[in-house]
Amino acid sequence: MTICEATSYRIAELCKQKNLSGYCVSYKAGMPASTYKSILNGKSRNPGIVNINKIADGLGVTIREFYDSELFDNLDPDD
Repeated sequence: MTICEATSYRIAELCKQKNLSGYCVSYKAGMPASTYKSILNGKSRNPGIVNINKIADGLGVTIREFYDSELFDNLDPDD
């Protein structure tokens, strides 16, 4: 799994856990819905830590909590 895929899965996982829509997260994160969708759909090859931090804020978690998932344990080193 690539870092982009793991990030996308983690966002979806947290949205489901917190019962939040993508629009709600992007609004709370203060980012355009198109940017959020690009990261979620894996079209953004390098979303950057600033955007991930904004999404984490929108999800109501810290950046540490965001990355505290087994999804990030075995990433493809080529990504």
